[in-house]
Amino acid sequence: MNDIEAVAAMKKGDRSAFRYLFNTFYDRLVAYITTYTHDKIQSEDIVQHAFIRFWEEKSKLDETKSPKGYLYTIAYNRYIDTIKRAKKQEKLLSQIWERALLDRIEEDSEALENRIQKMKQIMESLPPKCREIIILNKIQGVKYKDIADQLGISVKTVESQMRIAFTKIREAFKEDYALWFLLFK
Repeated sequence: MNDIEAVAAMKKGDRSAFRYLFNTFYDRLVAYITTYTHDKIQSEDIVQHAFIRFWEEKSKLDETKSPKGYLYTIAYNRYIDTIKRAKKQEKLLSQIWERALLDRIEEDSEALENRIQKMKQIMESLPPKCREIIILNKIQGVKYKDIADQLGISVKTVESQMRIAFTKIREAFKEDYALWFLLFK
C-alpha cells in the first residue's frame, strides 16, 4: 500500500489505511513540530491531535495526492493554535495577577488609613507633655537631650514620658506587627 492508495481506503473508513499513514508520518511530523516547540512531549501531543483532525476530515482528502503536505499543514496549524492558547492563558493569568495586586494595594491603603486614624486617637489620648515629647522625637526628629533642654526637664523625664507613650501605643497595636516594624526600625 502506498500513500495515495491509503488515502482512498481511509476515505471509505478503512482504519488500517489510517494506521498505515499514521505509522508512515508520525515520527517525521513529531520531529518537524519539535523544531518549533523544542519539547518532544508537546510535539507528540500536537501531532496526535493533528491525526485526529486528519481522520475527522478524511472526506476532504484528494485521492490523487499524497497526504504529506496536508498532514504537515494540520500539524503546523495545531502548533499555532497551541501557541495562541498559551498566550491567551498567559494574558489571563497576567490580568488575574494584576487585579490581585491592585486589590492588595487597596487593602493596604485602607489598612494604613485605619492605622493612621488609630494612631491619631492614641496621640490625642496621651497627656499633653507626653504627646509633646513624642511629637518632638518621632515626628520632628529631636534627640532626647535637646528635648530636655528645650522643655527645661531632665533626660530621665523625657525617657519616662517616651516609655509611657510607647506603652499606650503598644497596647493599642499589640496585634499589628507591621506597625511595630515601621515605628521601631
